[in-house]
Amino acid sequence: MMTKILHLIDNIPVVLLLLVALTLGLAPFVPEPHLWEKLKMLGAGTLSKPIDIFDLLFHATPWIVLLLKLVRVAYLKRIDH
Repeated sequence: MMTKILHLIDNIPVVLLLLVALTLGLAPFVPEPHLWEKLKMLGAGTLSKPIDIFDLLFHATPWIVLLLKLVRVAYLKRIDH
């Protein structure tokens, strides 16, 4: 299972992940990025409604996948050398 997920992440271009993270991960942009708003709520301890928790996960997922991809690329480069 884990190898299938890693294989899937390996096949997604970094540029595509970056584009998704910058659009879906930060939308809506006005008055402030949604992800930032939810992270502030989490820090303040006011992130309690299920819709807000789902929203945080929804907008954070592209950033998490991008981070996993970058770590994976760095790891694979390291073991190749």
